[in-house]
Amino acid sequence: MMHGCGHDGHVAMLIGAARYLAETRNFDGTAILVFQPGEEGFAGAKAMIEDGLFQRFPVDAVYAMHNWPGLKPGRIGIVPGAMMAAADRVTIEITGKGGHGAHAYLTVDPVVVAAHIITAVQSIVSRNVRPLDDAVISLCAMQAGDLHAFSVVPGKATLVGTVRTFSPKVQDLVERRLNELCTAVALGFGATATVHYERVYPATINTERESLFAAEVAESLVGAEHVVRDLEPSMGAEDFSFMLQARPGAYMRIGQGGEGSCMLHNSRYDFNDEILPRARRCTPAWWSSPCRCRATERGASRVPTSATHPTRSHPCHSRPT
Repeated sequence: MMHGCGHDGHVAMLIGAARYLAETRNFDGTAILVFQPGEEGFAGAKAMIEDGLFQRFPVDAVYAMHNWPGLKPGRIGIVPGAMMAAADRVTIEITGKGGHGAHAYLTVDPVVVAAHIITAVQSIVSRNVRPLDDAVISLCAMQAGDLHAFSVVPGKATLVGTVRTFSPKVQDLVERRLNELCTAVALGFGATATVHYERVYPATINTERESLFAAEVAESLVGAEHVVRDLEPSMGAEDFSFMLQARPGAYMRIGQGGEGSCMLHNSRYDFNDEILPRARRCTPAWWSSPCRCRATERGASRVPTSATHPTRSHPCHSRPT
C-alpha cells in the first residue's frame, strides 16, 4: 500500500541536515531534530507532546518543511497565519424502518433521507458560513443495505465525511449546523439522525515572527525570487499543528513540481530527488543563523509502517488527511 506523500524524501532531508550540522558545528545554541511517525490519522505529534517531548527537549521554536508538487522544484513557500486547515471527521447515522422495495410506502427509507442530507449539508457553507471565511464539508462515503438484496429497503444508513476550517468560530458553527440540519431533515421523513463529530487535527497556524524569520533565511540561501511569502493556504491538514499550539514556529513547503508531476496522495506520485540538495541546505540554515539560539526542526515523514517524521514517533498508515 502506498501513501504517496514523500516522507522518505523528508527523512532524507533531515538526515542530510543532521549530518551537515554535526560536521560543521557552525551555529550557536542547540538544534533538536525530531523524527516523528504517526502523522496520518494517529496524531503522532500530539502523542509526543503528551509524552513530554518539550519537557525533555526544551525549545524556543519549531519548524517543519514538506514537499509540495504545486511549486516549482526548489522554491520555498510560506505564509504567516493559517497554513493548513483543521480536519474533523463526521459520521451521520440514519435510522428509519426497513421493508420490501415493492411496498416502500410501509417503510421509512433511510437511503432517501441520506440523499436529502447529502444535498442539504452543502447549504451550510453557501448559506451559513460568512463568504470571507473558509470551510469545506465533504460527505465521502455511504453505507446502506446490501448490493445483493436489490429489493430490500434497509433500516439504517451511515454517511462519513470530513469538515475543514481555519477558524475555531467557523468550526463551531459548522458542527452546530450539521447537528441541527441532519436532525431536522431526518425528522421530516419520520426518521432519526445522529451526528458524531470528531475534531481530529487543529488548523496549522504559523506565528508571524517565525514565519518572517524562515522566509528571510530562505531568501538568503535561494534568492528572493525563489521564495513565495504569501503561499495560498491548503485545506489539507497536518498534525504539526499540535506542535504549533505548544510552541511558536512555522510550517513551510519546498517545491517539487515539474512536468508530469501530480499532487500528494496519488498513485502516480514520486518524490523529486533533485530537490534534496536544496532542502538539505535550507533545513540547517534555520538554526545556524544568528537570529536563533535554540530551535527544533521537523521535516515531514509519513510512511505506511513505522517510519519517521522530522518531528515525531508512532507507526504511520496510509489514510490521507
